[in-house]
Amino acid sequence: MRALAFNDALTGLPNRASFMDLLTRRVISRRSDDTAFAVMMIDLDRFKHVNDTSGHAVGDLLLCKVAERLRAEIREGDVIARLGGDEFAILLATSVTEEADLLARRIVERVGDQPFLLDNQIIYIGASIGIAFSPTDGTDPTGLLRNADLALYAAKLDGKGRHRRYDAALNAASVERRLLEEGLRHAIENDELELYYQPLLDTRSGRIGSAEALLRWNHPERGLIPPADFISLAEDTGLILDLGRWVIRTACQEATSWPDNISVAVNLSPVQFSDPGLAATIEAALKSSGLRSSRLELEITEGVLLSDEEQTIATLTALKTQGLLISMDDFGTGYSSLSYLSRFPFDKIKIDQSFVRQIPGNKQCTAIVHAIITMGKCLDMAITVEGVETEEQHAFAVAQGCDAVQGYNVSKPLQRTDFAAFIAEWTPYCRLRTAA
Repeated sequence: MRALAFNDALTGLPNRASFMDLLTRRVISRRSDDTAFAVMMIDLDRFKHVNDTSGHAVGDLLLCKVAERLRAEIREGDVIARLGGDEFAILLATSVTEEADLLARRIVERVGDQPFLLDNQIIYIGASIGIAFSPTDGTDPTGLLRNADLALYAAKLDGKGRHRRYDAALNAASVERRLLEEGLRHAIENDELELYYQPLLDTRSGRIGSAEALLRWNHPERGLIPPADFISLAEDTGLILDLGRWVIRTACQEATSWPDNISVAVNLSPVQFSDPGLAATIEAALKSSGLRSSRLELEITEGVLLSDEEQTIATLTALKTQGLLISMDDFGTGYSSLSYLSRFPFDKIKIDQSFVRQIPGNKQCTAIVHAIITMGKCLDMAITVEGVETEEQHAFAVAQGCDAVQGYNVSKPLQRTDFAAFIAEWTPYCRLRTAA
């Protein structure tokens, strides 16, 4: 009964209850003999993807293999436990930061750099680690675990596959995140969200052919908050689904007031794309707004494509049968974009602005942009060049034969009323004459 109560049935490691008991004892012991120690929190990167695509049996086997590798790295006197899910913890018998850092680096390398062979599959994952030291980072078990977890979260924000030590600034960041999350939960009902629209210029007609909907948050105290400051938070908390539904409904509704030849583009995050209710949400938005389906464009990045391949293709196909346009956004920044172009007929490719910023001066970027435009023509896919900010970049994109350009050289993102005025005043061919 004690073994069942204090050991993880899957890996055989001590469980959360056992770890908390040992941590409490260590804290009491430290108070009497003044011996410092450290707590290390470990979270597996990309484990959920493995579990979702390969099944829970493979996921369980992976956790056992990770446990074996972690056991091999710890020293005598250290204690490793599985707290639940893909989260592990180590109670270190040292307070020397260099020793803790060395162990963390070894674990990151052992878990992330060496693939796992499971059920005839080669699986790559990673590990992110947070470290807190007693007594400097906490004098009680709850505080130490909380601070190690804050350091772990910071490591993930840094790009995953790395480790961070706790520092006091992380507390302020945590409070800020909680306040931001609380505000975001009420942003829709309090009417604090709005869409800005960035025009896309059709290079053949010289007209504005579409606009990308970009979400903004008008916080009552902080003013306008850009999406970079809250979208990742929305994805982490699941709020992205509610935000995504609002964006789709609002974009469809507002686009009905535009000229009939202008479509609206909406970005889909990987979380939204995996939502079983996505197709129904889009169908309902089109029906309630009266917007023609061919005027709605969905933009997806390679992050969407990296999930279950067969299901991804099936979802894309189902969306396209509704008459929607499908675009691959940020093309050229991932690894498997080309393979998807051969399997799914995208309507449009948007060349990532990281290449555009360096044209036409950079030979490599110029060659890449030229090659993507040529490939798009061969595959009968429209090509948009993003991030066009100068007349020189604009002229280059037009000369290469792209179908549309987007960027500050055409217009910055505009509020709904400003966008309506912009398209009403736009003179066709004016940008083409400038580019020529």
